[in-house]
Amino acid sequence: MKLEAVILDWAGTTVDFGCFAPVQAFLDGFAAFGIHPTLEEVRAPMGLLKWDHIHTMMQMPRISAEWEAVHGRPWTREDVDAIYQGTEALLLGAVARYSTPKPYVLDAVAELRRRGLKLGSSTGFTDSMMEIVTAEAAKAGYRPDCWFTPDSTGGRGRPYPYMIFRNLEALGVSSVAAAVKVGDTVSDIREGQNAGLLTIGVLEGSSVMGLSLEEFEALTPAERDAACEKARAVFEGCGADYTIKNLGELPELLDRIDRTL
Repeated sequence: MKLEAVILDWAGTTVDFGCFAPVQAFLDGFAAFGIHPTLEEVRAPMGLLKWDHIHTMMQMPRISAEWEAVHGRPWTREDVDAIYQGTEALLLGAVARYSTPKPYVLDAVAELRRRGLKLGSSTGFTDSMMEIVTAEAAKAGYRPDCWFTPDSTGGRGRPYPYMIFRNLEALGVSSVAAAVKVGDTVSDIREGQNAGLLTIGVLEGSSVMGLSLEEFEALTPAERDAACEKARAVFEGCGADYTIKNLGELPELLDRIDRTL
């Protein structure tokens, strides 16, 4: 058996170095209700369906306590809905600015296509957000064969495996063993695991690393290595099969995987 397809995440993996479009939207969306999450709290559930992301954050003890202090009552699902509506509007206004392919992506994709691999994708964004993101990424030359959002799977986003299953069906992949999932969050890895795929975590520009391109490039080589090792530990801790620094390392890794199949 040989690999037939690669299922790629979007923000933090192929576009939006550092995954900043959703981060800023969550920060501003919560701030509108008087709540001020930390970056660590915002990034912890990254990759989930956006409503699920907010719901997860609201359950964090510090945020729950801050909500009660500000609003004088415990939060409700209606509050999650309200924050989500504001956050979605903010994201729709921001995603076009964060749709530039990350370094190495276009060259890596060209090499994968030269090898005859199919390229699918999944995301925590909605269909309406992805219509913007895919159009902007296409202008820069990045066009996977298909994309699916939680809107395509009855609202069941990561860590459910259903977006991956939709990709495999659309691409005509013969087996879950013939595809790999590549992403930049713990939720990406769990999505791939639940679908039965080998999983690959991307370190540079990932939400796990949490640095912008400018911040990353300002680091010394030793500091970059330390940041990568810190991110690698997170992926290894959640059971990722492999990690790569960037998509430029993906073709060589796929060669290694092919040799083991």
